[in-house]
Order: sequence, then structure tokens, then C-alpha cells
Amino acid sequence: MGNPSEVSSAHRLSDAPGGGTIAGFVLDDHGVVSAWSASAEELFGYSAADVIGQSAVALWPEAFTEYSGSTQVSLSGHPAVVDLPGSCPAEVAFRTTQLLGTGGSSSEGSMVIAAPVTLSAGTEGQAILEALFTQAPIGIAVYDRNLHFVRINAALERIHGFPAEQALGRPISDVLPGLDARAIEGRVKRVLETREPIINAVHHGRTPAEPDRDHVWNVSSVVLTGPDGNVLGVTDLIIDITERHQTRERLSLLGEAAVRIGTTLDVERTAEELVDMLVPQLADVATIDLLDSVLDGAEPGPMGAGPVLLRCLARKAVNTVVIGGAPPPGELQNYPPNSPHVQCLVDSQPRLIPALDPDTEWLRDSSDLRIQVMREYGVDSLILVPLRARDTTLGLVHLYRARHTDPFEPDDLVLTQDIVARAAVCVDNARRYTNEHRAALTLHASMLPRSVADQSAVEVAHHYQPSRVHAGVSGDWFDVIPLSGARVALVVGAVPGTGFQAAACMGHICSAVRTLAQLDLAPDELLGQIDDMVPRLLEREHSSGSGPAPVVEALMGSTCLYAVYDPVSRRCVMASAGHPSPAIVGRDGAVSFPDLPTNRPLGLGDPVFEPLEVELAEGSTVVLCSQNVLRHADKSDALTARLSTVIAGHSRPLDVTCRSITDLIAPHLTVEGGLAVLLARTHSLNSEKVATWTVPPVPAAVGDMRSLVLRQLDQWDLEGLAFTTELIVSELITNAIRYGHDPIQLRLVLDRTLICEVSDTASTAPHIRRAASTDEGGRGLFLVAQCSHRWGTRHAPAGKTIWAEQILDPVGSGEVAAQTGAS
Repeated sequence: MGNPSEVSSAHRLSDAPGGGTIAGFVLDDHGVVSAWSASAEELFGYSAADVIGQSAVALWPEAFTEYSGSTQVSLSGHPAVVDLPGSCPAEVAFRTTQLLGTGGSSSEGSMVIAAPVTLSAGTEGQAILEALFTQAPIGIAVYDRNLHFVRINAALERIHGFPAEQALGRPISDVLPGLDARAIEGRVKRVLETREPIINAVHHGRTPAEPDRDHVWNVSSVVLTGPDGNVLGVTDLIIDITERHQTRERLSLLGEAAVRIGTTLDVERTAEELVDMLVPQLADVATIDLLDSVLDGAEPGPMGAGPVLLRCLARKAVNTVVIGGAPPPGELQNYPPNSPHVQCLVDSQPRLIPALDPDTEWLRDSSDLRIQVMREYGVDSLILVPLRARDTTLGLVHLYRARHTDPFEPDDLVLTQDIVARAAVCVDNARRYTNEHRAALTLHASMLPRSVADQSAVEVAHHYQPSRVHAGVSGDWFDVIPLSGARVALVVGAVPGTGFQAAACMGHICSAVRTLAQLDLAPDELLGQIDDMVPRLLEREHSSGSGPAPVVEALMGSTCLYAVYDPVSRRCVMASAGHPSPAIVGRDGAVSFPDLPTNRPLGLGDPVFEPLEVELAEGSTVVLCSQNVLRHADKSDALTARLSTVIAGHSRPLDVTCRSITDLIAPHLTVEGGLAVLLARTHSLNSEKVATWTVPPVPAAVGDMRSLVLRQLDQWDLEGLAFTTELIVSELITNAIRYGHDPIQLRLVLDRTLICEVSDTASTAPHIRRAASTDEGGRGLFLVAQCSHRWGTRHAPAGKTIWAEQILDPVGSGEVAAQTGAS
């Protein structure tokens, strides 16, 4: 045989299948087995008879090769796959040693040593590493202790767009200037120092592979150590997670939009919340335009061709220079018919324009300063999404990106549509709320006095502040009602609930109070009548068979305070149905609260409303408030003290005090609570403007009374009212003498009108009628009605009073007198 060949150093002997036996046998010069050992028989399972005389090439062709042109054999350098007894096929390595004769001469044959083999540990690791670098789809980088690249796999070359031969031996900052090299080097250095791996670190940036697009990578770093335990470097495993990251960001943005958009029922605030979500997370510039009718709360009509006027409600930009030349929010925006903005509104389809062509007609010819500034800034990517809810277009959302950012993609359009769809529902809810808000406020305002009727009893200031929810209307109300005899009724009340229901119920209560007030009922009687009205209204609605009555249901539990002030006697009679007592401020600024029985609210089955009568000094101030004022004052001693200080400010104008009370209480109100404040500063009629006489119950007294009345009219310079006043006095006194009971009293009151009153102790009231031409009587009250501006009857605990008022207009009165005399 030729020179013996050595088995590759990549293999070693082992205790592999075959029992780990090391076998020996002899080949002659022709490569034929000439001797066979017991160990060989154990390893290969062949007996000596089976193999002696057989060629080694025939037995193990992978391990032995025959020389060309000779019969000699030689090792191929590769192990042979052999079916070893009792195991699967295994690789067997062969090693030959030439046999020497005596004195070192060559002998005929060679000694062969055979044993099973496996890959060495180093070779196995090397093979795995090679496969990882050549086949793995993730990027792999190896850094030395100086943080220089020493190896990069093909996947990382594709990710970086940088060839490996140019990166090896160079630092990270030289190879990838678009990344945060300081952060990467800091991470690698920390792994080198601590030998602790860093898993799933996230890096953002751009690479030469795609210099115009941001990417996100997930990086895990582990330290490399040698057999001796020394640190050799660090390996990075890099995965591009840009798509996953963007998906997560979009989902996060949608979740945030659901929380941040629509926090109020205000259209403008909702639009501002929308642009805050879109910039800078999704766009460089965002604008929200709405139709004018939406801002008014109306239902927008269908879009037509031609120019479209929208009102900019909110606008935001990363760089304020872009929108610096644009009209401020609130201004109208005019878009040409050929613009994608109008087309988007007309067909209600979104638009994605990844790259704006500056030569586009609508863009090139636009004189809009906003468009020009955006073009100069480099805006070249556009998304348009109609703001739609309930199949109705409310406005337009348009987003822009500049050249230095990635252009919009289809995924961006889908995300924008999702966010805008959420916002559209909020905008529509705000629009519908605005509509309801205005209607409810209109209804509520129609129930409140727009101005106080002319009267001299009190000087009045009032204020109403709506609640902040449920269309802005609470059930709080007040009223000032002039009564006969120069008196005035002061009313304040509250209906449970808010919105249209409260306004409608308030209308029932207000109308009932005003109607009953004209009957001159005492406060306790008036509240008793309304208390009886509430269950009857509920019974009527329920008996109609149409189900519950949601409007009148709120009448149950309504509160009301009714007070009547007489400037002649300076006495005030009041009664309450569950409403707090008013505050009374004297001329000295002292604040007191009358011990008024509050009784139960209306409709709760308590027919008794105990009245309270107090005497008020000239210039006293009566403060009537909604329940919210005193409720919040009772909870805070400091607030009560401040409220008392404000109320006690007698020297200030009444409207200033009213506003101060409002400013003090308003911040403490809940969002459901409204606020109603009514202030009345009392006046009195001095004795010079009141004349009173006791009338003897005899017919002859009528003439005497007429004389006294004429003398009083002369003192008041009212001679022009003499004829009609004589006639009124005559008829009223005659009726009192004929049908009434003693004592009889005549009173003249000079106020804004001339008031004539005749009182007696009879409880029956006369009725006006039209007398026939043959009747001898029955014309008295008819003549009184003809001569007076208004007349009526009011009852007292003992008796009644018939009164008549005349306007202080001698000319007009003369004409009435002439007409009366002619009739």
C-alpha cells in the first residue's frame, strides 16, 4: 500500500454504537484482508472466515480507494457508513500503519485500526453557526470588544442595505448614520460589561435600504465567550417589526380616540379633540370643516355641485408656520368645484392622494393663501374623509403630510376613517344636543318674565343660569306678578328633572300660578289650588290610555314659594310648598330668614300650606333663590358667611348684588343644577297717596262720599278723572250698601293708576251682566267696567273688596266719560 492516510481532525474516536470497540485487522499489499482480530469481529459482526481474502475496497468503498493502474489501496480520507450489529448505520473511521520487518525493512501489508466516529463539539457548533448565518431570515450581527462589526449575515445586509465587506471592522455610527448609534453602542457595551443578555430592545430609524421610511426593529443581544471564559464580543439578533409596530400603534390610537373624543356635548370642543388626536400621531396638518347648519344644530341638507362653503372649526399643525397664513378657526372656507374636497363631500367617498401633483388645476390655480403656504412648506400627501353620521354629511376632515415624512398609505386611510367615524357620532350628538339645547332654552325662556311689568311696590333684579347638562335647562323659575291695590306677587319655584320635561312641567306651574294670581287668592289658597291640580293632571294623562305621562310626571314633587307684598301696609304674606324660606335684608344690612313653614312639595298629599305674615321696613330686600343656592350654602359655613356678606350689601345697586350672588354660587353647582335668583327691594306708598273713609250703610252716604272723592282728586290734580271716578264710587258704594254688610270702607290709592276700592264684610261677590232696556237695575258693574282700565274682586278672611283702576290720562278718561254719558 502507499503512504498511510490520516482521518480528518474533524472526527474523533468515541463510544458510539458498536460498543465503542476499537478494532484491528491486517491488509496485504493488494488490499486484501489477511488477518482478522476478535475486536474486528465484535465491531463489524463479521467472522474471520467471512472477510479474510476479501478486498478492503469491496468491503468499505467509502473509506478505501484503489490506485489507478495498480492493485494497491489507499484511504479516501472519509469515514465509511457501516451497518454495525445491533444498531443503525454508523460512520467508522479507518487509520492504516505500514508493518515493518526486522531491521526496519518493509513488510508485506498494513495494520488497519477502525473505530466509530461522531462530530467534535467545535465542529458541530461551527456547522450550526454557519447554517444560522446563511439560512436564518433574521438579521445577525457580531461585534468585537471595540464595538466594531466582525460579521454580518445576508439577512442583515438586506435589512441595512449595506454590504458586509464594507461594514466589517467599522463602528456602528459609520455604517448606519440613520440610526441612534449612541443608544445601540450603549446597549452592546452594557452586555459586554454585565454579560447579561438584553432581550427585545426596540430601535427606530432609517437605513440605506429605505432612506425615506421609518422602521422599527426588535433587537436581542447576547455576549460571546471563548472556551477559556473570556468575552470575545456580542451578537445581535435583529427582527424588523415595523408592520407589527404600526398595527399596535393604530390600535392604540383607536383606543385613545374612543376615550379622548366626545368628552363634551360641544361641537367646537369635539372638533378640537379630533385634531389633537390626528396631529402629530397621524398627520403634519389636520383641519376640521363643518357645514354652517351643523353649528346651528340643524339637519344638513344634501350636497350639490358648485362651490361649497364650510366653516373651519379646528386646525392644528406640527409646524405652526404652515397654518400661520390661514384664516383662523371660525372663518368660512371656499373650495373650488374641481377640488377633491368638494368631490369628497358630494359623493361621500374618502380620498387618498399619496403624492400631490403641483400642476393639478385646482392646486395650481388656487388663490387660497392656506394652499399656497402648504405648497411652499412641502405638503405633498393628502387624505380627505367626509364627516358622516346617520347617512348625513356633516363636514370634512383633511390631513396633510410634508415631504420629510412618509406619504400616506392605504392603512393610514383606514385608520383615519375609523377615527373620523367615531368623531362623527360625537359631532352629531353635539349637533343634536345644540338643537335641543336651543329649543329647550327657548321654551324655558318663554315661561320666565322677560321684563317686569310696571309697578311701584318693589324694585326687582333677577338672573337665571341654565344647568350644564340635559339641554341646559333645569326646572328652576321665578316670576313677578302685579296685583290689585298696588300689590305685587313674588314667586320662585323648582320642578324636578331637567331638559324638555322640566321646561314643559314648569310651563304648567307658571301658567297656573299666573292665572290664579289674577283671582287675588291668598298665598296659602293659591298653593292649595295648584296642589290639587297636580294629581288631576296626572289622572287625566293616565286615563287617556296612552301609557305613562312622562311630561306631567315631573310635576309631582315640584316646589313653590308665593309671597304677596302690599306697599300700603308694608306687610308681606307668604306660603311655601317645599321651598326654602327667603332671606330678608334690612336697611342696616342685617340678614334674617323668616320662620316660614316649608310644608310638603306639590302633589304629595298635604293640602295645608301654612302662611306667614311679616312687616317689611321701607327699603328692605327680599332674596328669593332656587333650592340650589341655599342647599350649597348650608353645606359650607364659609360659603354661608360669604353669601350673607354679599346679600347684606345694601348700598350697591340691586342688579350688582344679584350678579354677585350668581358668581358666588355658580361654581358650587352640580352639572345638573340650574340657578334662579330674584331680588325685590321694597317701597311703600306714603299716607299722602292713600285716602280711606268709612261709609255709613245708608243711601244718603253715597253723595257725601262723592264729595270727599272730588276733594281728594283736586288735591292730587286729577280733575280730569272726576266724572268717571264719581260714577265708579257711586256704583260700588250703592252695591255695598244694598248687598253687603257693615262695616263698609272706601279707599283711593294713587299709584301708577288711580285705584278705587270698596270693601265690606259680605263674602258674596257681584257679577257683571248685560241688563235689558226694561230692567230698572243691573247696570252698575257694567258701567264700572266701561269707565275703568280693569276691575275685579278679591276676597279676604272676612269679606271682599271690589276694586277698579283708571289710567292717569285725563284726556283718555274724558273720552270714556263722554262715551259713558252718551250711552
